[in-house]
Amino acid sequence: MRRTTVLRTALSAGLLVSAATLGLTRAAASEAPLSITTSRAPASSALVSAMQHDLGLTRQQATDRLAQETAARGVERAARRAAGASYGGSWFDAASGRLVVAVTEAASREAVAATGARVTLVKHSQRQLDTTKTRIDALEAPAGVAGWHVDPEAGSVVVDVVSAHRGDNDVRAFVSRARAAGPVVVHTTDRAPRTFAAGTVGGDPYYTGNVRCSIGFSVYGGFVTAGHCAQPGAGVRGWDGSYIGNFQGSSFPDNDYAWVNVGSGWWTVPVVLGWGTVSDQLVRGSGEAPVGASICRSGSTSHWHCGTVLAKNETVNYSQGAVHQMTKTSVCAEPGDSGGSFISGDQAQGVTSGGWGNCTSGGQTWFQPVNEILNRYGLRLHTA
Repeated sequence: MRRTTVLRTALSAGLLVSAATLGLTRAAASEAPLSITTSRAPASSALVSAMQHDLGLTRQQATDRLAQETAARGVERAARRAAGASYGGSWFDAASGRLVVAVTEAASREAVAATGARVTLVKHSQRQLDTTKTRIDALEAPAGVAGWHVDPEAGSVVVDVVSAHRGDNDVRAFVSRARAAGPVVVHTTDRAPRTFAAGTVGGDPYYTGNVRCSIGFSVYGGFVTAGHCAQPGAGVRGWDGSYIGNFQGSSFPDNDYAWVNVGSGWWTVPVVLGWGTVSDQLVRGSGEAPVGASICRSGSTSHWHCGTVLAKNETVNYSQGAVHQMTKTSVCAEPGDSGGSFISGDQAQGVTSGGWGNCTSGGQTWFQPVNEILNRYGLRLHTA
């Protein structure tokens, strides 16, 4: 059951709204996604407490980190411009509280450092690594390959192989072809990813057919969520069984995103539900958090959990097919959390797709970035 302080009729974008101002969702801009990368609002005490619990930080460390990550989002854009063609990627270094930017040319170092970033020299540019990943995306991956992503810190594309299948002939053949595509390193993982949809259970945010998923973010006219939850045209019911709207667009596999129109007495608000763990969070934009940044997730099964961004632009190889351009996190999730909100500070990040593990023993989860969804469907994020 949801907490009684939530106004049940105001559910939108995967969260319920408490009082008359609460809600869920993400929106999109008509030309480019609406992004606000700096927040002047102080972090809520409950959000800081959640980061203390899930990231093992003191209260002061959590507060400082949120401020540092906000600054890093602004630095990343300037640093990328300053680096030009020598840009090799970037990541947030929690130990120093700064953004690290990789460049391939020493001549770029001074200009990039002037933006406030820490600079490191690497062999391969972001463009070279992206090209390698694109070549690997064209290969047919066997079930024993969990996924692959560009890792700017490693200066290569990382291919994750399920440890129990690393000796399989088809896995070895795939890895051989991947290595021929460019700079590649192979890591092993104990578990293969899966999506987080679930069968119908009472008291959850939305249902389609016999599947329960979670709302992601409110957009003007509806909300965004995961594509594997339903096909276009599918009807959506709220927690109380009443009609909300229909899937207007959906893509899975290849992508894992969708959007649902909202009507019949339901409306959208720029809020992500904190489930009593933290206060409900206002959404103020969709500025992208760097690798290494803290990030939190809200979902209808496991509620609110936090972790860090581990990788971007990862191809995840589900049993239903590969999904591209995903972001990998250390946040746990469980069946029914699919489609739910990933947020960093007050910035919308993406909708929950899948992963492995659970919120008892831990695990990893991937999300589809929200800005891609907004651009794909021409949506506008509902922001505070």
